Amino acid sequence: MSQTDAGWGAGPSRRYEGLADRFRPVFSEIRATAVARDAERVLPRAEIGWLKEAGFTALRIDPADGGHGASLPELFNLLIELSQADSNVTNALRAHFGFTEDVLSSPSPDWRARWIARVGAGETVGSGVSETGPAKVGQFDTVVRRRAGEWVVDGKKFYTTGSLFADWIHLSAQDEDGTPVIAAVPTRAPGVEIVDDWDGFGQALTASGTARFTSVVLGPELIKPETVRFPYAMAFFQLVHLATLAGIGRAAAEDAARLVAARTRVYSHGNGIRTADDPQIQAVVGRVRGNAYASGAIVLKAAEAVQRAADALQEVGRDAAESAAAIADVEVNQAVTVVTNLVLDATTILFDALGASAVKEEHGLDRYWRNARTLASHNPRIYRERSVGEFAVNGTRPPREYRVGTGAPR
Repeated sequence: MSQTDAGWGAGPSRRYEGLADRFRPVFSEIRATAVARDAERVLPRAEIGWLKEAGFTALRIDPADGGHGASLPELFNLLIELSQADSNVTNALRAHFGFTEDVLSSPSPDWRARWIARVGAGETVGSGVSETGPAKVGQFDTVVRRRAGEWVVDGKKFYTTGSLFADWIHLSAQDEDGTPVIAAVPTRAPGVEIVDDWDGFGQALTASGTARFTSVVLGPELIKPETVRFPYAMAFFQLVHLATLAGIGRAAAEDAARLVAARTRVYSHGNGIRTADDPQIQAVVGRVRGNAYASGAIVLKAAEAVQRAADALQEVGRDAAESAAAIADVEVNQAVTVVTNLVLDATTILFDALGASAVKEEHGLDRYWRNARTLASHNPRIYRERSVGEFAVNGTRPPREYRVGTGAPR
């Protein structure tokens, strides 16, 4: 069924339905086992493999290089559909799509060509940025040292989302002098250990745990020539989370409607002989669905701003693109609290449309709130609201980077 026929609105382009139809059979297979995998903590290795085989991980790559040439609104709409199937899978690919975007905007021709070829061939990249140690804000304990024409990595990362399923890790570190270094580390290189020790109550299947690097040797070609990221990186990465939340909302809405339609028992103080005909129950289902619809619409509107920033980078250069990227940050930040509230509300009130049996583990409905709450805890929304207010009142642009560490934040 098309997105339009399902009542979720038209896609962001005329070709969208044709593009999405390539992947919907895979999305359907992923969704079919989502509840069981969550209950049994089965990591989505196979599911990510299916997406790679279908070319999903090369969405942003030009067709001539093995991809689909998807626009950013098309990408984010597809991420909503994937998240409707399983938000864990989307989150596990977030770093990969961010790395791909960084590659496409890289000013280094050799780096760009090398990685476009790898992503076009189906290789994927996980995250190796965040740390939980004593490093101060803006610094890393992970160190990359020069040794006889090679580089050697030592350190430990946490929140290494998706790395356990990936071919490469996008590593942020510093050299012995404290200068930032960005590298691509093969996940199977000697000295790399990735552990599934993520114990969050939501997004449990993203392998967002520890990665250790012990004397990992890298060739110079795996060190990124520049350490600056693409200008609209903050907006891009946060919008992936919002698209994931919108997909969770859709899944919750469809499950609520399906389970209400199947109910045969009613309450004596209800409004009819069938739950499906009870107007109060219908109103709850409608509210859940409306919240999900609004979330998706907001995500696609913000995706237009991110696309404008990407276009500006290609058309007028990095310096001039900073302005478009700042506005994309504002638009995404404006969306954060609204989308978060809509989806957290939807994943809570859906139980009001159902009986006590809705809390049975076989339905897995609790995972929607758990996953949404976990995603919403990234880059706390209270700071997003403040930055929007500061922009509105004083014209101050949002910060270009968000970092976590010890010490004063400014």
